[in-house]
Amino acid sequence: MEKLNKVAQVTLLFWVMKIVSTTLGETLGDFISMTLNLGYAVGIAITLFFFLILLTIQLVSKKYTPIIYWFVIIGTTTLGTEISDFIDRSLHLGYAWGSLLLVTCLISTLFLWYKKYSTLEVFPITERTKETYYWMAILFSNSLGTAFGDYLSDNMGLSYLVGAMITGTIILIVIAFHYYTKINHVLLFWIAFVFTRPFGATFGDFLTKPLSKGGLDLGTLPASLVSLAIIAVLIYVSNNKIKATL
Repeated sequence: MEKLNKVAQVTLLFWVMKIVSTTLGETLGDFISMTLNLGYAVGIAITLFFFLILLTIQLVSKKYTPIIYWFVIIGTTTLGTEISDFIDRSLHLGYAWGSLLLVTCLISTLFLWYKKYSTLEVFPITERTKETYYWMAILFSNSLGTAFGDYLSDNMGLSYLVGAMITGTIILIVIAFHYYTKINHVLLFWIAFVFTRPFGATFGDFLTKPLSKGGLDLGTLPASLVSLAIIAVLIYVSNNKIKATL
C-alpha cells in the first residue's frame, strides 16, 4: 500500500500560518515561563512534555492532518522559545553563543538527513524516519530563530518593531531569490523557515512588552488567545482546501 504524505505543502498559506504559529509560540512560551513565573527550566519541561505527545500523534498518523501538523509546529515554536531563553538566561551563554549552538544542531541534523536520503526536500514526506529528521530540523530552526530575534532586540538594542521589519525584509529577499534566481529552493526554504521565527518572535514581543520597552503591552495571555484564534481559522481554511481537492 502506498504511503501518504504527512506534511504541509509549502504555499503562501503555509508561510502565513508559520508566522502566526511563531507569534503564538513566543507569547505562549513567555506566558508559561514569565507571566506564570514558572521559570525556563520548568517551562522547558512543560512544553517538551506536550511537544512529545503532539509529535507522537503526528508520527503515528497515516496522513497529513492540518490540525495535528500545525499544533506540532506550535509545539516546536513554544518549546523553542523556552530553549532559547534557558540557554541565554539560565545557562548565561548569551544569544550569540546560543545561536551558534543551535545553528550547529540544525546543520548537523540537515547533514544526517542528507547523508541518509541524498536530498532535503520537505514535500512530500511519507517515511517516518525522514519525518523525524524533518521535525528535529524544525525544532532547531525555531529555537535558533528565537535566539536571533532576541539578539536583535536585547543585544543590538533594536526595538521589537524594527527587529520585525528587519527579519521581514530578509524573508522578502529570500522570496525574491526564489522567484528570480536559480539558488537551490531547498536552501532558500530553510533560510526562510529560520527567519520567519525571529519575525514572529519580535512581533510577539512587540504585542506583549511594556510601552516603555517599545511594545503594545497587550499581555502574553491575550496575545496568545488572539494568535490561537487566528491559527484556528487558518487551519479551518487549510482543511477545506484539502477537502476541495479530494
